[in-house]
Amino acid sequence: MKRQLIVQISEGLGNQLFMFANAYAISRENNLDLFIDNKTGYLKKKNLLRPHQYYLLHRFNLYNFQISNDILSKNFFSIYLKKILILIERFKKNKLFYREKIYKINNKKIINTLATFEPSLYGKKIYIQGNFENQDYFVKYKKEINHLFNPNIKITDELKNYIDKLNNNNSVSLHLRRNRFSDQYNLSNNTDMVKSNNFTLDIINYINRATQYIEDHLSKPKYFIWTNDVKNINFFTSKLKIKKFEIINTNDPIIDFKLFRYSKNFIVGPSSYHWWGAWLNDNQNKICLRPKNINPSNNVNFWPKDWISI
Repeated sequence: MKRQLIVQISEGLGNQLFMFANAYAISRENNLDLFIDNKTGYLKKKNLLRPHQYYLLHRFNLYNFQISNDILSKNFFSIYLKKILILIERFKKNKLFYREKIYKINNKKIINTLATFEPSLYGKKIYIQGNFENQDYFVKYKKEINHLFNPNIKITDELKNYIDKLNNNNSVSLHLRRNRFSDQYNLSNNTDMVKSNNFTLDIINYINRATQYIEDHLSKPKYFIWTNDVKNINFFTSKLKIKKFEIINTNDPIIDFKLFRYSKNFIVGPSSYHWWGAWLNDNQNKICLRPKNINPSNNVNFWPKDWISI
């Protein structure tokens, strides 16, 4: 019987994809059976503060990875048992937990080096925790991951209409992330709302720089905007230098995610969600722009080096 690798999934979709992709690469590299713990991460209150924080990997081709009847992946008791085992395992030869290394620099959590998995340090079951937001962990298996992360959804007339527009134009995908600091249930205040709006305005400034690059390098580009919140979106879109664009609004994050596959170019927004849309896109001639002054991750290597910094 092969050893098992169990990845704890939590947070929003983009982070879930990073967590799984890293675990998938480790399992392939070391001939381990991979399973998903989709429960204990969402039993923690801190992982349930935002509307988009719920398990979504079941809507991809990942049905065969679900773990069942595992004592450390079942209920609230599992959370506390894990904490106890993490404390005592420093004295054990065969470890249970493989976790991403986080450093504190000037009171800020930073990840600036790759965590190295050493299979000889672990026993028959290995529990992996961390975001691992760096393509270097899994880029070797990009083709396989691309297949696994292709949503299996019905192509409706509405979806086909969007696909045709993206395919038949020099399409450019933009992602306008809103409410980054103010979408927590019962915790947001005026200060957080101002902070969120300033963050979105920083994105607008970046998009204006990026669209100038696009205009200089593409013939007749057509812009499509994805956003996590269309309410009062005109306040922000009115500040864009481009005046012709279409807002994608399907009310389904997975359908929106599917549509990223059909865009020909990307002004990648500072979100792991849009990062994955651009990274998985198969267009060999795509332009991928990313902000030079915004990193939404605590991983200093979040942005692929071949994306153009604007």
